Amino acid sequence: MKKAFELFWSFFKIGAFTLGGGYAMLSMVEKAVVDQKKWIPNDEFWDMIAVVQSLPGVFAVNTALYVGHRVAGVKGAFAAMLGAIVPSITIILLLATVFHEFRDNPVVERVFKGIRPCVVALILAPSLRMIKSAKVTWKTAIIPIATVFLIWWCKISPAYVILTAIAGSIIYALIIRRRETARLRDCETTSGPEVPKSRSPEVPQNKEAKP
Repeated sequence: MKKAFELFWSFFKIGAFTLGGGYAMLSMVEKAVVDQKKWIPNDEFWDMIAVVQSLPGVFAVNTALYVGHRVAGVKGAFAAMLGAIVPSITIILLLATVFHEFRDNPVVERVFKGIRPCVVALILAPSLRMIKSAKVTWKTAIIPIATVFLIWWCKISPAYVILTAIAGSIIYALIIRRRETARLRDCETTSGPEVPKSRSPEVPQNKEAKP
């Protein structure tokens, strides 16, 4: 029960002070989950982010569900999800009742104009860390560049890009596995089965002739 409450409170604070949506919360989630609580190792955290981004649904909720279930099972998943959505639901309901009265206020407009660059920075910082953790090189950089081109320029749905990437990864893994199997088989054929060394017959020692 203690773990569930810790999950709820951690994601409650993240949900209450995150501006800009799910991707902007990555820095706070990493700090809470990886650095402070040490619930998930850093490598697993970024693998989780890659999986969560590929799934349908709200990014923040999916992240909370994964972390919660990883730490404390079903109770932890429910507690983390509740902590992530309660602040946003409460704030949105409050804003919905008064926003139409203040949306044309010059002060409110300036506030939102100042928030937008901060949100860009909040999204960019974890993106750079993800690039570093994914070990993107000059050879593999073609994959994210092609993805951006397909989504932004060709207007292809991200769902098709993700499904294509999954299918391509599976095919690539099968090809590599088949090559490894064939290489091992060739090595075994070349070396051949081990022939047990025959023991050399013992040469009887000549006994000294008795006088």
